[in-house]
Amino acid sequence: MLRQLILILAGVLLISLLFSREQEYFTPLFDGESLDGWTRRGGEATYRVEVSDNGGYEIVGTAKADTPNTFLCTNKLYGDFILEFEVKVDRSLNSGVQFRSECFDEPTEFTFVQEDGTDQTIPIAAGRVHGYQVEIDPSDRAWSGGVYDEGRRGWLFNLEGREKARQAFDPNGWNQYRVETSGEQIRTFVNGVPAADFNDNATPRGFIALQVHSIGSEDQAGKEIRWRNLHISEK
Repeated sequence: MLRQLILILAGVLLISLLFSREQEYFTPLFDGESLDGWTRRGGEATYRVEVSDNGGYEIVGTAKADTPNTFLCTNKLYGDFILEFEVKVDRSLNSGVQFRSECFDEPTEFTFVQEDGTDQTIPIAAGRVHGYQVEIDPSDRAWSGGVYDEGRRGWLFNLEGREKARQAFDPNGWNQYRVETSGEQIRTFVNGVPAADFNDNATPRGFIALQVHSIGSEDQAGKEIRWRNLHISEK
């Protein structure tokens, strides 16, 4: 009787989890064949679509010398959502995925309140991608899953003192990311481990972008970042 009860409860839990997942209504972020619906901004690093060893599709970013940070940006803007993707990065590189980000054809300014209560205004150059970025960091610092404000305020949530989160990222293999935004709340997860969790209201809506970071040495040129299984559930 107890065995039957356990099996019933396990079945109910599985159905509940599947139903919850289904209710999130995930849709792919790219068509698996081309980069239609995306625009490259910033630097001159390259992106291509490649068939993976398991028959799936990957977006591959390749680092290039003498060029600034490069971003492959969705043409569509997103506000509240759940974003999931997998990423594998060369250990010598740094990368990230932008969300709720912006880029303007004309120079603009961003004003925010500092910790001491005073306002600070930052100039943003024309064509400069800026906004939230979930970090991909294979270095010994290990801040993967932290959130950086690209082109504006810098680190909003690093992983200092969060050892479990710092250890979640595999610098040699594929890693699964999840980014949740709901109003002012921003949460990130790396391989199922909670990383960042904070509130911020600077940008309620913007594009998603895959970053190939600028490089500091010639031997990093040609190194790659790979993304796959990119999908999103809009709230």
